[in-house]
Amino acid sequence: MRKVGMTELRRKWFELVGRAERGERIGITKRGKLVAVLGPGRERVELDELVAGMEAIRKRAKKVPGVTMKSLIEEGR
Repeated sequence: MRKVGMTELRRKWFELVGRAERGERIGITKRGKLVAVLGPGRERVELDELVAGMEAIRKRAKKVPGVTMKSLIEEGR
């Protein structure tokens, strides 16, 4: 990922947006610290992609012995 500072961002805004439109991700830095990422936008997320992401999160989640979903729901009431 290419990184640019605020000054360069101001000067090359249209060029950088064009590069992002073509799929490049550009890191925006302020005083050397990454503060934002400019990248390609999406009009909508495909349902299959969303479900796959949720499944990946579910598989990474750690199970705690003695804690059930029912107990967590009841605790929150």
